[in-house]
Amino acid sequence: MSQDHIRRQIVGRGIPLPGHDIDTDRIMPARYLKSVTFQGLEGHVFEDDRRQASDHPFNHPRYHGASILVVGRNFGSGSSREHAPEGLRRWGIRGLVGESFAEIFIGNCIALGLPCLTLAPEDVTWLMEAVARNPEQEIVLHVEHRVVTFGDRTIPARLADAHHHQLVTGTWNATGALLEAGEAIERVARKLPYISGY
Repeated sequence: MSQDHIRRQIVGRGIPLPGHDIDTDRIMPARYLKSVTFQGLEGHVFEDDRRQASDHPFNHPRYHGASILVVGRNFGSGSSREHAPEGLRRWGIRGLVGESFAEIFIGNCIALGLPCLTLAPEDVTWLMEAVARNPEQEIVLHVEHRVVTFGDRTIPARLADAHHHQLVTGTWNATGALLEAGEAIERVARKLPYISGY
């Protein structure tokens, strides 16, 4: 796998997003799901929430350029729309940390190479407050070792074994894995009577 696809460690400034059960319709409003490509989706991330609350973290200049999103419980619930993690990725998010994530949402994130690490509720609360006090301090997601560090504090994190393997080996990129296996795929295809006989 290409080294570009390997996600052993993600480093970046954080953006805390308080609240629980933030669903995909809030992350990416449904009216933007008609787009054939994902171009420009970054401009619509949390659009309705941002209009209703001028102090929304994604509006705040102190978090511009942040790449680690810190969230609460059951983030990404609701309908399965890949536009939500794709919009976050295009906005600049490279990893997420939270209490828990909706299963389909985390699958869509992993398919984009976005690690989603879960922490104990008290650790998420501490991290959100710490980032709010010091938004210039970088968070380090040690994906390979399943820990998160902020300043001098190291926090144990959880990440499913299958997702861990995909991220640290780069096999989350299904297209890349298929392209690298092209010769082997052709070799097997030549042996199949219903392909080679036509």
